[in-house]
Amino acid sequence: MNLNYIKPDEWKIIEEGFNKENVTASESIFSLGNGAMGQRANFEENYSGDTLQGSYIGGIYYPDKTRVGWWKNGYPEYFAKVLNAPNWIGIGVSINGKVLDLNTCHIIEFTRELDMKTGVLTRSFIVEFEDGDMVKIRVTRFLSMTLQEVGVIKYSVTPINFKGEIEFAPYIDAGIVNKDANYDEFFWEILDKKLDGDEAYIMSKTLKTGFHVCTGMKIELILNDYAVNIQSASESTEKSVTYRYKTLVNSGDTFSLVKYGGYTQSMNHPKGELFHMSKKVLNKAAEMGFEDLLEKQDKSWAKIWDTADIMITGDIKAQQAIRFNIFQLNQTYSGEDSRLNIGPKGFTGEKYGGSTYWDTEAYCIPFYMSTKDKNVAKNLLIYRYNHLEKAIENAQKLGFKKGAALYPMVTMNGEECHNEWEITFEEIHRNGAMVYAIYNYVNYTGDYEYIASHGMEVMIAIARFWNQRATFSKDKNQFVILGVTGPNEYENNVNNNWYTNYLAKWCLEYALENLELLRVKYPEDYHRIAVKTSLETNETNKWAEVACQIYFPYSKEYEVYLQQDGFLDKELIPVAQLPKSERPINQKWSWDRILRSPYIKQADVLQGFYFFENHFDEHTIEKHFDFYEPLTVHESSLSPCVHAILASKLNKNEKAYEMYLRTSRLDLDDYNHEVHEGLHITSMAGTWLSIVQGFGGMRNFDGKLSFNPRIPKNWKSYSFKIKYRDHTIKVFKNHEGCKFYNESDSPVNITVSGQEITIFNQDLVIL
Repeated sequence: MNLNYIKPDEWKIIEEGFNKENVTASESIFSLGNGAMGQRANFEENYSGDTLQGSYIGGIYYPDKTRVGWWKNGYPEYFAKVLNAPNWIGIGVSINGKVLDLNTCHIIEFTRELDMKTGVLTRSFIVEFEDGDMVKIRVTRFLSMTLQEVGVIKYSVTPINFKGEIEFAPYIDAGIVNKDANYDEFFWEILDKKLDGDEAYIMSKTLKTGFHVCTGMKIELILNDYAVNIQSASESTEKSVTYRYKTLVNSGDTFSLVKYGGYTQSMNHPKGELFHMSKKVLNKAAEMGFEDLLEKQDKSWAKIWDTADIMITGDIKAQQAIRFNIFQLNQTYSGEDSRLNIGPKGFTGEKYGGSTYWDTEAYCIPFYMSTKDKNVAKNLLIYRYNHLEKAIENAQKLGFKKGAALYPMVTMNGEECHNEWEITFEEIHRNGAMVYAIYNYVNYTGDYEYIASHGMEVMIAIARFWNQRATFSKDKNQFVILGVTGPNEYENNVNNNWYTNYLAKWCLEYALENLELLRVKYPEDYHRIAVKTSLETNETNKWAEVACQIYFPYSKEYEVYLQQDGFLDKELIPVAQLPKSERPINQKWSWDRILRSPYIKQADVLQGFYFFENHFDEHTIEKHFDFYEPLTVHESSLSPCVHAILASKLNKNEKAYEMYLRTSRLDLDDYNHEVHEGLHITSMAGTWLSIVQGFGGMRNFDGKLSFNPRIPKNWKSYSFKIKYRDHTIKVFKNHEGCKFYNESDSPVNITVSGQEITIFNQDLVIL
């Protein structure tokens, strides 16, 4: 596979020339989404080569039965999987009876472009058949941001050197399976099919979960820019519907098919109305027409880019990369629906089941609350609040009592569905991320009402968990937390992971702090919550005791907190001394060897210093960075961004830029050799953080917004906007200085490199 075949461009992802080895990677990279549904960039026409078919609907999943060799009490019964949905994009194409298939045809020219400015995917290519017939193909496709249940395809064929019969065979295929199914099951039941003129619909439902989906298509035909009516022949099988349209086309003429397709589903409509609603929305799309929908698509994305864009001059690959990351984040989650969240692969592949991880709270929320309305980020918090009872059930299954909550490592509906013991039972630091997200949101937006209305209940349940999970050690005369896995998943079943212990202490203290604030300022809410949760004074006294006496492993020799009790028992050989032939170690080493090694998959102790930077002085942060970063292999997509941010703070500019490039072009350059499985969506938020919090130095501790801008030496300038409370602030940085522009109607106070300034409404400050 050619890992650098994507052409540099500021606004587009471009592939020139066709290489079969790149097909599945490009299906991921050129994927489309609109927050409600998404799809890999599969070819519309038949393709007999290697491909991973993928169309996905937000919120639709299946509980695939857990497959493990040795069942342990507390294991989840299933692993939730986002379902590969019925395929509506398919269009069979035949030229004088010959099937168009890029795996078998001679391809003369091939270009694929994803325009990130508009969310439109195009392909254009010229193929030659064995008999010498040559055709030019142009395909345009997008998922509407205006009508989120609709996608549109315009497929055009132009004979170059012959006059002949062109056949289009648009279809819906509901017989789709998940490649990652544990038991090779078919997850859908076909309920009904309806054929109506140039429209077709298939009604289906998911097994076990009972989600109902209507997949529809509506067809229009165009010859040389004029609509034409052609009688179709229809074919219907148990799981598919196909129409066939044939016509004679002269050399140089263009025959086009416009296909409106998509899904209506039972999360949004009554089950009995899905067919009616699908027909209604597809007819509305057809009435608007391809060009009008395309124009509205441009406007929708222009509105998104107005606040989300980051502009870089002097480094086109860096510019392309950051826009690609921002684009994919906005394709994956739009924020209107608190029932939805952000899976690690988004709508681009099946890996990780499409489920929600702690990535959302740790990395994604800052992006959404800074580039969109605060309610978008708030909906991500409400998603977890709505799963609180399930989190309490999860803890009960593991033996915890009295309303203690353990949020799942992996979930669709609040239930744990991860089936590796070292993750399910041990990676409990995820609980701390839930509380940190509440703190982050309230601190940034000033919306303290959220704690009174929702957040305090979550904090109480998680404080109860930490209180019960901590054990008093007579030997240490302190509380310890045993048998855990930290963010570094290359260590399992360790004792006193520093990051986990620090989070536990902070969560307990933060819960106590906010209970006191509620008692004083929101007495009615305090009383309501205390009654609802059966909170008692002796219980909170115990929280304070645990928080005050929790143990942290520390090395006096190295003057650093230790990742866990036994970390110094390892042979501390820096990553730089590993032969390249042994990297990545997760693909080259046995798990036994990895567990005994000092190598760190992703920021662990440094994750804590990133979250709680304001708790430590710069000298302490640098000590820990210099100790742990040389041992970090960055084999998680979530690793480089934390290191980029801390390196920027410490003026380690070359390291910061190295880490930025790694996180920003992780998928475009396929650093981990796995992009064919899907993109790393949640880590893309880390790319945004690497610029805004890293190079831009943005912080918001104690409700005070500050910046400390730096610029990589090979950039000429960069700029970004953030929404902060009721303000929109634009930040510009070059090698001569920086500018701050307040686009709002009221003044805003910020601190820049230690200097407090006020920017008046619609005013510019140059520093």
